[in-house]
Amino acid sequence: MRKSERRRYALFLGGLLLVQPARCLAAADEDGRKTEREALDSRSLPADSLATNSADVPRPRHSSEGDAGHVGVGVRLSTLGAGVEAAVSLTNRLNLRGGFNIFQYSRGFSHDGVAYKGQLDLRSGEAHLDCYPLGYAFHLSPGLLIYNGNGASATASVPGGSTFTLGGLTYTSDPTNPISGTGKVDFMKVAPTAMVGFGNLVPPTRHFTFNVEIGAVFQGSARTKLNLAGNACPNGFNCVNAATDPTVQANIRAEQAKINNKLSPFQYYPAIAFGFAYRF
Repeated sequence: MRKSERRRYALFLGGLLLVQPARCLAAADEDGRKTEREALDSRSLPADSLATNSADVPRPRHSSEGDAGHVGVGVRLSTLGAGVEAAVSLTNRLNLRGGFNIFQYSRGFSHDGVAYKGQLDLRSGEAHLDCYPLGYAFHLSPGLLIYNGNGASATASVPGGSTFTLGGLTYTSDPTNPISGTGKVDFMKVAPTAMVGFGNLVPPTRHFTFNVEIGAVFQGSARTKLNLAGNACPNGFNCVNAATDPTVQANIRAEQAKINNKLSPFQYYPAIAFGFAYRF
C-alpha cells in the first residue's frame, strides 16, 4: 500500500476515534448533570407537594457512572464469518466491544488453463468503540480489525502437454516436468473499520438483546503472490525453468498485477452483521 493511502486511512480512523467518542462522552456528562439537577429539584420541593405529586415526578435517568462496568456476550453471523463478541459499558453512551470471526470455504476452479484448488479463509479479531449519540439503540462504531487474516490460498497445476496463459503469453507445460505452484492473496494485517447500526450488547434495562450493523473494512489493496515451478515451453519448444526464467517471472508479476486489479473493489470490504447477546 502506498504511503498516501496509509496516511488517508490513519487520518480517517483518527477522526472517527476522536470525534465520535468525545461527543458521546460529552453527552454522557450532560446526562449525569441533568440527573443531578433533577435530584436537587426533587429535594427542594415541599413535603406535602412531594406526597401529592409523587406520581407525576419522572423517574431519574441512569447516570453516566451508574451504567459503567456492565458486560454483555453474544454470537453473530456476518460477512466476516461466524463470530463471538463481548462488550463492556464505559458510560451510558459508550461501550468497548471486541470479538473474533472465522469462516472457511474450499473449491476447485480453472483460470487461463491453470487448475487451482483454492481455499477462502476469513479469520479476524476486531475492536470497536460503540457510541450511542441518541440513547441506547442507534450507534456509530469506529474500530479496528486488530488481526486481519482474511484472504485465499491455492495450489496450482498444469498437466504435462497442456497449454496455459501467463501475462498474455501462451506456454505448454513440459510433460517431463509439468508446471505446479502455489498462490496466495491477503490484505493489510491491521485495518480500520467504520460501522453504523442498531442494538446494544449492554442494554440498561434488559438481559437479552440484539445487534445489527453495516459498514466497511478499509483493508487496502489486495496482495497477490504466485509461485510456479516446473518447465514452461513457449510455443511448445525451448522449455525453461518457470522458477528462474526472467521472462516467465515478468509474466508472473503481470499476472499478479491483473489479479490485484480485479480484486480492487475489496479494498473497501463490506461488513454486514446480525447477532444476539446476553447482558450479565
